[in-house]
Amino acid sequence: MTSDPLPISAAARHALEQELADVRAERETVAATLRDPDIVAGDRGDAADQLQRSGDLARLDARIEDITTRLRQADDAGPPPAGVVGVGSTVTVRFDDGAEQTVSIGEVTQGYDASLVTADSPLGKALMGSRPGDAVRYRTPDGEAGAVVVSLGGAPPAQR
Repeated sequence: MTSDPLPISAAARHALEQELADVRAERETVAATLRDPDIVAGDRGDAADQLQRSGDLARLDARIEDITTRLRQADDAGPPPAGVVGVGSTVTVRFDDGAEQTVSIGEVTQGYDASLVTADSPLGKALMGSRPGDAVRYRTPDGEAGAVVVSLGGAPPAQR
């Protein structure tokens, strides 16, 4: 994630709020197993399981804090400007080789999703704040590359 608070679209906010609700529900389930008096660490296997659940709880707490902080930062940043690429935008770009691709600008990616460009990736950073018709340059492992913003909005990439 970048250091400046970035505005997010309504759709991106909704996705974060849904993730927050899901993570909180998962956290409650894990926490309940740690409070259950019928689950007592009696042998090393039980102790290892309890330690794993404690680690899961810490991971979930950290994610809850990350999402809560991001939502607060988005509030501070205000709404995304109209007609400008920002987090949550769907953008069609034409690369130097003539290929066009429609991508969504997101904050983080989990797993592989070719239609998602993170805001802190080289292409994402180059696209942030651009408008249709703008040319951007960014670094790749093979050197510098470029793209032109063809359109902003439009049909989002297919969801998994």
